[in-house]
Amino acid sequence: MTATLERPGTDTAKPTPGAGMAPGTGSAATPFTPIADYGFLSNCHTGALIGPDGSVDWLCVPAFDSPSIFASLVDREAGDFRLGPYGMVHPIARRYLPGTNVIETTWRSRSGWMVVRDALTMGLAAGDDAVTPHTRPPTDTDADHMLVRTVECIDGTMELEMICSPVFDYGRTPATWTMPAGERHVAEASGAGVTVRLYSDLELGVEANRVHARHQLKAGETAYCVLSWAENLAGCKDIAEATSKIDATTAFWRRWISNARMPDHRWGESIQRSALAIKGLTYMPTGATVAALTTSLPETPGGERNWDYRYTWMRDTTFTLRALHYLLLDWEADDFMQFVADIEPTEDGSLQIMYGIDGRRDLTEEFRDELTGYDGAHPVRVGNAAWNQKQNDVFGAVLDSILLHTKHSQRLPRRLWPIVESQAERASAVWRDPDQGIWEARGAAQHYVSSKLMCWVALDRAATLAEIRGDNERSAQWRKTADEIRADVLAHGVTSDGVLRQHYDTDALDASALLAAIFGFLPPTDERLRKTVDAIAENLTEDGFVLRYRTDETDDGMSGKEGTFLICSFWLVSALTMVGEIDRARDMMDRLLRIGSPLGLYAEEFETDTARHLGNFPQAFSHLALIDAAARIIVHEVLAEEAS
Repeated sequence: MTATLERPGTDTAKPTPGAGMAPGTGSAATPFTPIADYGFLSNCHTGALIGPDGSVDWLCVPAFDSPSIFASLVDREAGDFRLGPYGMVHPIARRYLPGTNVIETTWRSRSGWMVVRDALTMGLAAGDDAVTPHTRPPTDTDADHMLVRTVECIDGTMELEMICSPVFDYGRTPATWTMPAGERHVAEASGAGVTVRLYSDLELGVEANRVHARHQLKAGETAYCVLSWAENLAGCKDIAEATSKIDATTAFWRRWISNARMPDHRWGESIQRSALAIKGLTYMPTGATVAALTTSLPETPGGERNWDYRYTWMRDTTFTLRALHYLLLDWEADDFMQFVADIEPTEDGSLQIMYGIDGRRDLTEEFRDELTGYDGAHPVRVGNAAWNQKQNDVFGAVLDSILLHTKHSQRLPRRLWPIVESQAERASAVWRDPDQGIWEARGAAQHYVSSKLMCWVALDRAATLAEIRGDNERSAQWRKTADEIRADVLAHGVTSDGVLRQHYDTDALDASALLAAIFGFLPPTDERLRKTVDAIAENLTEDGFVLRYRTDETDDGMSGKEGTFLICSFWLVSALTMVGEIDRARDMMDRLLRIGSPLGLYAEEFETDTARHLGNFPQAFSHLALIDAAARIIVHEVLAEEAS
């Protein structure tokens, strides 16, 4: 497919806001919207990315990991759905309605003003969900399985245009549209075994593989459109019903965030937006959390470091539980732990590093070579080949999360104990072996320090859980193994300068060594920890932001340079706080909050020389680490104030 750049209302692909940047140059124009300019909508079953121009450029239905119906994010001809003023692509203002995942966009022209509101709507649950069946007990509110968009002209006149161009199965199957005879307000699009229905009070016209509508609105007049994949393709019959859907969704998000503990702090808004993003990346039917909404947004501009992140990583468990329990979101924490308890282990009893959001194990990776990729970054991947890698850090992440959950709930659920046993035994069996490491390197297996550190976490937490259960024999056995692992790491994983290395056969730095602080592998007063934190801050950064490692020093099986990893920068904030460098931690936190997207979201990486976000978006890991880092500083400040 080839990308073209034309005005809205033509048969070719639409222009997108902002000049953008050519791969690796930061200069030439591109038809692709900058990643950070997207807004994120969610109904906790799936999510959408909507650009400033009013175009939905990414939506998979009915679930996060379903095939896309709009995918112009990764190919400008792979489907989009635009609602906005004719001939304009730059709004005057854009925001989330406070405390929600509902986006409001304000447009101004020479003739008038109008406001557009967009939501993947939530409503009262009405029996079993036949679209995306639940394994967790359903809540009172659930997804409507529809995208609702309303428009109001608030002054003068505005010429409104809607273009709905789904292309099913990641751009492979253009839509076939049908309209009932004599009906101008309902149309159905089908392709690749999927059917969606479009409702609108605008008069619709089918133009080949798209539906088009234009109408002039006067002050006080409204319009709406609804795209439905609900059971029986139910939708909204008028603007009052559409507005009611958005109002109910606004109320849902505000009720939910009101249940969270939000600090009265200057970073409170950023913490709240991160909490809403994490909730939005939660798959309500099972309790799983996707790592990100998207696939194949590049970590290297124009390069091959493009991955499908629409799955659940076991290493995210501990960071997810830390954030949820800090925010007192116990329902979500318990749902997530029940998902972990439900999943199927491998043949040797260990957990995979990642699973589908429905718990499936096989995430076979394939390339969609017909897609151009975001701004030429190729290939576009569906699935993730890392699912069957051996990554020994997974045991520690899972057992740390179980201990966190046990301490918070003051009980160890019986169904979690077999996981404790199996993961402790697997960690005991494999900690001496090389693996692919936390970063899922596709090069040769190595004795990664962070993997062994996390095996220590596994045995340390298992020993504590055994004590809680009254199994002193198991506790002593696992504590002894933990001590062996710690001694091995300190004998082979520390450089002559007293710094934790990436793996046993190199002196290269790796940001994952910061986990030694976060998980208590070394005490804050240990000189090796302090030297490691300082070495990473001074020698593994670009413009003060942290790289996960230097690609020219690491065999990760890929080519190309990366941006700085946002989670690693937040880890450094946490580590600085823990070693007592609170002023440095606070300064770095402020810098990180300044580079958030216009709507307060974060991708996986930040490229410092172009100031752009890279990688899949929005990224749960980045937002989880933001909450953890901010919480550590806030707790330090509260304790310091109380002490004084």
